[in-house]
Amino acid sequence: MDTPASDFVRAGSLADLMARGRLVVHGRHPPILVVYNEGRVFALDNRCPHMGFPLDRGSVEDGILTCHWHDARFDLASGCTFDLWADDVPTCPVEVRAGEVWVRPVFGHEDPARHWQRRLDDGLAHSLGLVIAKSVRGQLTAGVPPRAIVRQAALFAVHNRDGWGTGVTILTALGNLLPLLPEDETYLALFHAARRVAVDCDGEAPRRERAPLASQPDLATLERWLRHWSAVRHRDAAERTLLTAIANGTPPAVLARLLVAASTDRAFADGGHSLDFINKACECLDVIGWENASAVLPSVVGPMVAARGADEMTAWRHPIDLVRLCEESAAELRDLFMTPRRSHAWSDHAELSAALLGDDAKAILEALKAATRAGACPADLGRSLAYAAALRVARFGTANEHADWETAHHVFTYANAVHQALKRIGVDAERNGGIEAVRGVLHGAMAVYLARYLNVPSARLPGDDGDRLDDLPERIEDIRAALLEAFDRQRQVDVAARLVARHLTLGHPPNALIAALVQGLLREDAGFHAYQMLEAGVRQFGEWGNTGPGRHILIAVARYLAAHSPTERALFQTADIAQRLLRGGELHQNT
Repeated sequence: MDTPASDFVRAGSLADLMARGRLVVHGRHPPILVVYNEGRVFALDNRCPHMGFPLDRGSVEDGILTCHWHDARFDLASGCTFDLWADDVPTCPVEVRAGEVWVRPVFGHEDPARHWQRRLDDGLAHSLGLVIAKSVRGQLTAGVPPRAIVRQAALFAVHNRDGWGTGVTILTALGNLLPLLPEDETYLALFHAARRVAVDCDGEAPRRERAPLASQPDLATLERWLRHWSAVRHRDAAERTLLTAIANGTPPAVLARLLVAASTDRAFADGGHSLDFINKACECLDVIGWENASAVLPSVVGPMVAARGADEMTAWRHPIDLVRLCEESAAELRDLFMTPRRSHAWSDHAELSAALLGDDAKAILEALKAATRAGACPADLGRSLAYAAALRVARFGTANEHADWETAHHVFTYANAVHQALKRIGVDAERNGGIEAVRGVLHGAMAVYLARYLNVPSARLPGDDGDRLDDLPERIEDIRAALLEAFDRQRQVDVAARLVARHLTLGHPPNALIAALVQGLLREDAGFHAYQMLEAGVRQFGEWGNTGPGRHILIAVARYLAAHSPTERALFQTADIAQRLLRGGELHQNT
C-alpha cells in the first residue's frame, strides 16, 4: 500500500541538496540526514548509532558514510554498518516530487520485539557490548518479558560453548534476582548477564549435539550408568545416559538427584564448582522452562566428568584423612535415614551451624549424625551448613591476603548449592539410592572446617553483643546512600557491614537493603564470584528472614562486595550510553 503523502515532511529543494551534498531536517522527530550521492537521495537518522555523534559532520565516499568521531562506517543505501561494534543506522523513506525532497520521519521497526531479538543474537554472537545493551533495552521497551530475554541468552550460552560456563551462571543468578528488581536494575541485570554470556562464549568451540539411547533403561540402571561413566571420565557416554533419562520423562527432581549423586562421588569436586554448576543449571531451567532440559543439562556433564576431587588434594588427606571420614559418615547417615526417627519438626539449625564451625573434624561429623537422629532432614542439614559457611565470610579477618576471600566465598556458594539441591530433591534424598546427594553436606562441612584459619583473628559481627550503631544514619534513604558511597571507596568492609546491621536492626524492610546491594553490584565491572555471592546470600537470607542469622548472612554479602569495590565501571557506562541513545540523547554534547 502506498504511503500517504501527508506522512512526509519537506526536506528542501533537490537543487539545494545537489549543491550542498547533504542537509539536516529538524522537527518534532529525531534529526534526519539527507544525502545526495551519485545521482541518488538517501535519508538516515543523523545520530551515529554508536554514540550519537551527528553524521552530517562525517564524510561520504564511494557510497560509504563515515562518522568522524570513532570512524564507524555505514552503507549509505541501507544504513548497515561495516563495523559491527557500531550497530546499523536507521533509515527512513525519501521521495523526490517536482524538484522537492520529502522524507517520512519514521525510524521504527515493524516488529520491534523481533528486531531487538535479532540484534541481541548478533550482539551475543560477536560479543558487542553496546549492541547487547541496546537490544536488551529495546526488548524491554517493546514489552518482552525479562524471562524471555534470559531464555534467549541461556540457550545461546549452552549451544555456543562446549560446557557450562561462568557467563550462564551469572545469567541464572541475576535471573533469580529479577523479581526483586525495579525496572532500571532489571535492565542493568539483563545487560550484565547477557554481556558475560557473550564474553564467555567468544572464541569458544560450540557444543556438539549428542542423542539419547534408542532403548529405555529403568531409572536405577541409568543412575548406575551415569555414575560409572562420570567416574571413568567418559563424557560422551555420560551425556547420552543423561539425555536418555530426559527423553524417558524423568521428573526434574530426579534428574537433579542423578547429577548430584554422580558429582558427589568426588568430594568437593573442582573446588565446589561442579555441584554449584549443576544446581545453577537446574535453577536456569526453573527460569526458562524445563522443556529446555535436553539443551541445558548436558552442558554440566563435561565439567563434572573432568573435575578433580578433593581426595586428590593433600589438605583433605593429611594430617587427617577427611575423605575417609566422610565415606564412613555417609554409610552411617544412609542407615540413619532408612531408620524410623522422631517425627516432630527439627529446628536447631543455628545450634548445628555453631557445631560445624568447630576445630575437630570428627566432632563436626558427629554433630551432623546427631542432628539426623534428632529428626533433621537432608535440607535441614544443608541449611545449617550454608549458615556456617556464611559466617566464615562474615567473620573473615582482613589481615588475611585479599585472595583468601575467594576461599571463603567458594565454601559458601558450594554450601548454598548443596542446600538448594537437597531442597529440590526433597524426600527422595532420604530414600535408598538418593542418600548420595547428602554426601555434599559432609564435603561442605569439611570445607568449612578447612577454612577455619580465615577467622583467625575473627572479625566482629556488628549489631551483636551490645554493639551500638547509633553513630550511623536512621532513615532508609540515608542508609542506602551511605552504603553506596562506601562501595565508591576501597577498604570499606567494616563500614558496609555496620550499615547493613543498622538497616536490619532498625526493622527496615529487608528488600530495600537487598535492592541497594544489587544496585551497588550492578554499577561495578564485577567478577564472577561477586554475582554468586550476592545471589546465594539473598537465597539464604530468605531462609531466615530478619533474624540474627539472616542479618549475619547479608553482612557477609556486604563485606565481600565492599572488599571488591569499586571497579572501573566501564560496563555501567556502556549501559548508560545505550539507554540514552534509545531515548534520543546526543552524547557528543557532553564531551
